[in-house]
Amino acid sequence: MPAFQAAFKAGPLKQFERHSRLGFVDQEGFMKEVERIRRLGAQRVTLKTGAYPMRELAMAIRWSSDAQIDLLTIDGAPGGTGMSPWRMMNEWGIPSIYLHSMACELADRLAAKGKWVPDLAFAGGFSSEDHVFKAIALGAPYCKAVCMGRALMIPGMVGKNAEKWLRGEDRGLPNSVSRYGSTKEEIFMNYEVLKEKYGADVDKMPLGAIGIFSAVDKIKVGLQQLMAGSRNWEVGYISRKDIFSLSEECAKITGIPYVMDAFKEEALQIIDA
Repeated sequence: MPAFQAAFKAGPLKQFERHSRLGFVDQEGFMKEVERIRRLGAQRVTLKTGAYPMRELAMAIRWSSDAQIDLLTIDGAPGGTGMSPWRMMNEWGIPSIYLHSMACELADRLAAKGKWVPDLAFAGGFSSEDHVFKAIALGAPYCKAVCMGRALMIPGMVGKNAEKWLRGEDRGLPNSVSRYGSTKEEIFMNYEVLKEKYGADVDKMPLGAIGIFSAVDKIKVGLQQLMAGSRNWEVGYISRKDIFSLSEECAKITGIPYVMDAFKEEALQIIDA
């Protein structure tokens, strides 16, 4: 449109994006595409879905089972990619706990019929180690991984900005960062860890990457602490018995026992003995 062209030339319009809607896939097309990808040499095939209703979720799970793909990632709201409108990522679609509970119900039903259930990965608004623990527990035994997007992009951006600030750009370090130190060794607690592993090469690493490493390391250590406290010595031992629901509505949605019912039978047996 001429008005958009004029706005671009004038300056306020900086870029253009194209959003399109593809035709909906059917099972035959899905199976052919998986086979085509394998013929091209792919050793592993994965599928990522969004915060869609149960019908589309069932298609993803069943078709992935029939095609024997390696991993199905189920991304609930508020998940989303950079191409998604901001309101869509935060306000639209099935919230993660509902969608992942649906996935567990459908996977259980598929397994009860003797069908193969692909490994699942849960995504959608996760950002910390307790999120990882609860997602794996909710999705046990099918959920094998938890995916994060914006939660890891943020420390990457902070690290990148810190690199500019340390060079004296943008008026130097803000108070929110300078209180931790004035050098990269002081600001990034994992800097020395990487230096011990990579030697002088650590000085060539972007601080954005070191920021992401630091965030991931924090999640790793926190998850190890939660697993030790719950006596789960490997991730594969985390189960639905490791969590409970704090409301009856949550118990109804997830199938995870309400806090007043969790281990109640065992407790009464102890009292009545």
